[in-house]
Amino acid sequence: MSRIYNEAEMEPVYGFFHYLSLVGYDVLFRGEVIGLENLPRTGSFLVAANHASFLDPLLIGCQVQRQIAYFARKTLWKPGLASWWLDMVGTIPVDRDGGQDVSAIKRVLRTLKEGKGLVLFPEGTRSPDGALHAPKAGVGLICCRAQVPVVPVRIFGSFEAFGKGQGLRLGRPVSIVFGPPILPASYDEPGAGKERYQIASGRIMDRIAALRPPGPVVI
Repeated sequence: MSRIYNEAEMEPVYGFFHYLSLVGYDVLFRGEVIGLENLPRTGSFLVAANHASFLDPLLIGCQVQRQIAYFARKTLWKPGLASWWLDMVGTIPVDRDGGQDVSAIKRVLRTLKEGKGLVLFPEGTRSPDGALHAPKAGVGLICCRAQVPVVPVRIFGSFEAFGKGQGLRLGRPVSIVFGPPILPASYDEPGAGKERYQIASGRIMDRIAALRPPGPVVI
């Protein structure tokens, strides 16, 4: 599917950096992107992806043709340009994985009510070895509260490009696969009691794990 983006419909600062991120991906990490048709064209939604690199939010987000929000650790909000940029692109400050912060959850629900999307990482932190790891219950909490479609995403190659404890390797291809949306009835189990949110996170992570890497890129 061809990529069609209209940065003019995004907030100015977000649209500008969306365009720069997309150009950066195409020039520095170009891989194969599959399943863009699975992203909702209207209405609120969540994107849930594996997390192997600091690159993941930018490289996944630049493929989404609508403005979306992100989580970031509260400790990143320090006086200076970084805090301004985080605020201008709609980043939500959060403690750890975002599931235990009441103020963050309220901002998530407000963002979704505005018809925007949000990127979540069920593992809660970057993988230390590039492999998939067990999800945290916090993402399940957010998904069950939001009751919106969740698009599973698996990013391949970002650990090799800029994994934890490694230097940046420009030119390493990073591919991204977007799976079919998961409806609330498929991930939420309201009668599961205390295990409800962990079950939701597990079901979403299973869908991410089921996504297969694309074939070799033909240049």
